[in-house]
Amino acid sequence: MIPVDDQPQPPIAFRDPVAPSDVDAVREIVSSSGFFHEHEVAVAVELVEERLARGVASGYHFLFAERGARTVGYTCYGPIACTVGSYDLYWIAVHEEFRGHGLGRLLLRATEERIAKVGGRRVYIETSGRELYRPTQQFYERCGYTVEAELRDFYAPGDPKLVYSKILAPAPQRPTP
Repeated sequence: MIPVDDQPQPPIAFRDPVAPSDVDAVREIVSSSGFFHEHEVAVAVELVEERLARGVASGYHFLFAERGARTVGYTCYGPIACTVGSYDLYWIAVHEEFRGHGLGRLLLRATEERIAKVGGRRVYIETSGRELYRPTQQFYERCGYTVEAELRDFYAPGDPKLVYSKILAPAPQRPTP
């Protein structure tokens, strides 16, 4: 929960550039959820390290949500190779202390806006079909995503992969002179 006290909280701010401190921030955010195994946390951190090492050429883009000096949530997304305007949302995570207050929805909306601004038309998200992930599935559905595919026993026996998608509104076109 977001701490409540007599002091007003700073507003949430978004940041795109990746900083070295984001390696630890992402590790803390993803670990706090209780959803992910250590090897999955390592993958989330590896994507930050890849972006720091290779920049835009990595294909990984990030959006960080900050409250004051603390990073409290993030998304990682990127274009899907050999497609026109299709993007993957690889990660969306909010620190457990800040969940349940609409921050995930704000992060997702801001990420979709960034994707649309560069010509993205569709966003794809993969998640587990296990019951543990039902809140995640419901979140995506409330945000306008629909299940495109279910791959049975993908992650493990009894653990299907669900592929969600959403068509983004096209970016406004400028009139031609």
